[in-house]
Amino acid sequence: MSDNDNSVGGLGWFLAGLGVGALVGVLYAPKAGKETREDIMASALDAKEKAAVLAQQGKEHAADLAQQGKQQVGEYVDRGKEYYDRGRTQWAEYVEKGKGLIQEQQGKVSAAIDAGKDAYATTTHEPAKS
Repeated sequence: MSDNDNSVGGLGWFLAGLGVGALVGVLYAPKAGKETREDIMASALDAKEKAAVLAQQGKEHAADLAQQGKQQVGEYVDRGKEYYDRGRTQWAEYVEKGKGLIQEQQGKVSAAIDAGKDAYATTTHEPAKS
């Protein structure tokens, strides 16, 4: 951002210096009034052309920066989508692992209950109820 500020400030200082230079030139010019006016007009036209060139360069530079900014934003959006998708996939994997662990534990608990029923039935000599 500071590069942009310097180029805009530089243009202002350039134009201010041009004006001061023209004024000093008028005051100390050893020429006749008509020649001085023609020189001032030529200097003004030259300054106008230079200002137009600088303005065009500024527009082109701003357009380039805007394009770069759009590309970077697009890259960040794509990267964000990638991270989101990766996180969502990992979350789905963790949920599935959790479901598997719960089913495994339920199976173990059911087997333990059945084993307990069988053990009780064998110690009391009663048939086990399922």
